[in-house]
Amino acid sequence: MNNNNFQPVSSKRLYFYEIELVIYFPSHGNDDGRSIPKYGVRYRDLKNKKGQSGRAINLEDVLALSIIKNGYPHTVCYFIAEVVGKFKYPPKKCLDLRTIQNEDDLYNWIKDLQL
Repeated sequence: MNNNNFQPVSSKRLYFYEIELVIYFPSHGNDDGRSIPKYGVRYRDLKNKKGQSGRAINLEDVLALSIIKNGYPHTVCYFIAEVVGKFKYPPKKCLDLRTIQNEDDLYNWIKDLQL
């Protein structure tokens, strides 16, 4: 098999600094007209070494986690990672860095980023 045409997959992610949590947005699947709270995402709580298993879950369900819901404001980094092996956190380079005061701030930012 010739791997010369291998193209790494890019993954759009949000990293929450204070709580060491990352939300992964798929490269496709959320472009079907669904509202942002209903976006399918995955997450990983790096501090507590846990995340959801199986299928993607709704973004609103991730934001309802007490670690997020009860911890505002959050410093959040938007970045794109090449998915090849294990990624190190925190990310070295943010495409955008914001302090998010509440859930609506995050939804508006995601809309602006066109995730």
